[in-house]
Amino acid sequence: MTSIGVGMVGYAFMGRAHSQGWRSVGPFFRPPLTPVLAALAGRSAERTAAAARDLGWAAVETDWKELIHRDDVQLVDICTPGDSHAEIAVAALEAGKHVLCEKPLANSVAEAEAMVAAAERARARGVRSMVGFNYRRVPALTLARRLVEEGRLGTIRHVRAQYLQDWLSDPTAPMVWRLERDRAGSGSLGDLGAHIIDAAQFVTGQTITGVSALTETFVRERPLADGTGTGEVTVDDAALFLARTSGGALASFEATRFAAGRKNALRLEVNGSDGSLAFDLEALNELWFHDHTEPSATSGFRRILVTEPEHPYAGAWWPPGHLLGYEHTFTHQLADLLTAIAEGTDPSPSFADGLRVQRVLDAVEASAGNEGHWTAVPDDGSGAGDQGVRPRNDTEGSA
Repeated sequence: MTSIGVGMVGYAFMGRAHSQGWRSVGPFFRPPLTPVLAALAGRSAERTAAAARDLGWAAVETDWKELIHRDDVQLVDICTPGDSHAEIAVAALEAGKHVLCEKPLANSVAEAEAMVAAAERARARGVRSMVGFNYRRVPALTLARRLVEEGRLGTIRHVRAQYLQDWLSDPTAPMVWRLERDRAGSGSLGDLGAHIIDAAQFVTGQTITGVSALTETFVRERPLADGTGTGEVTVDDAALFLARTSGGALASFEATRFAAGRKNALRLEVNGSDGSLAFDLEALNELWFHDHTEPSATSGFRRILVTEPEHPYAGAWWPPGHLLGYEHTFTHQLADLLTAIAEGTDPSPSFADGLRVQRVLDAVEASAGNEGHWTAVPDDGSGAGDQGVRPRNDTEGSA
C-alpha cells in the first residue's frame, strides 16, 4: 500500500488545521504513505459540502457512521467536540480503521478507558491509533525533550506550566459549546490544561502522581449566540494546581481563558540540578537553555533559534532562520502517524497517553471539588512517561 484514504469528522477550527496538515505532509515530508482526502463528515450537508470544497476533501457524508464504513477510507481523523470522541473512535477501530483523535481523548476517564481497550484490541489486528497532542511536535519542545533525555538538565526538580488565553475575559462574549460540560467535559482545564499536562510529561519523561487544585468560573451566564437570552456556563474558566511527578519534582500548572492580553501563551519551564529550559508558544521557534555546569561568570540563559536542519522537523521546511508556525505542528504529527502505520509500529502519543492525561484532569476536578485536598493520580502500571517521539531532522521527515 502506497496511499491511504482519510476520512475526517468535523470541519471547524480543528478540522481546518488538520486539513492543512493533510495537504502539506506529502510535499514536505514524503511519508511512506500518501494521504488521499477521501471524505469529510458533518451534520449539515450544505455547510459540509462548502467546507469540503474549501479544504480539499473529495466527498461528503452527513453521518459519520457512513464515513467509517466507506471502502476508500482507511484512517479516520476525529475533530469533533469531546462528547463524541469515544463513540466515533471505538466504532472506527472496530471497523478496522486507523484513528487520529483530537485532545483531550474523551470527556471522562470511563470513556477514555473504553477507547484504550478498543485501541488495544485493534492493535492486535495491526490497526493503529494516536491522540492529537500537536504541541509535542513544536520543534523547540521536541528539542527540549531531547536535551532532558541526554541528561543536560540533570535531576529534574521543578516544572512550571501555564496556558494563558483571554478570549473569554469579556463577560458579554456569547455562549459556545466549549462552555457546556455535556459537550466539552470541562473548561480551561480540559481545553488548555490537557496540553500543558501532556507537554510537561512529554518533556520530562515523568508522570504526574498527585495534585492539589482550585478551579473557578468567573462568569456563570453568557448571552446565547442567537440573541434569545442567556445560557449557563457549566465549566471552569480557570484552573490552578500543584503536583508531584514520578521523578520527585515539584510542579505547578495554571490554565485560564481570562488572562487579559495573553492570546496563546503556553509556557513551560523545567529546572534541574545541571540546567534549565524555558519555552513560550507565542515565540514557538525559540527555546531558552541554561547550562548550570558552565562557569558562573559566563553562564546564563541563552536563546536557541530552533530552525536549523539538525533540529527536529525543521530540515523538511525552509532555510535556517525562516520561521515555522502553529499549523506546522499538525503536519509533523501526521508525518509521524503515517510513518508508524507504514512501519507497523505504535504512534505516539497513544490512547494510553491520552488516558494518563485524562486521569490527571479527573484528579484535578476531584481535588478542586474537595477544597484542594491532595488527590493521588491512579498509577496505570506503565512507569514513567512514554518514551515517545523520535522525529526526523535534516534529511528525514518523521519518526
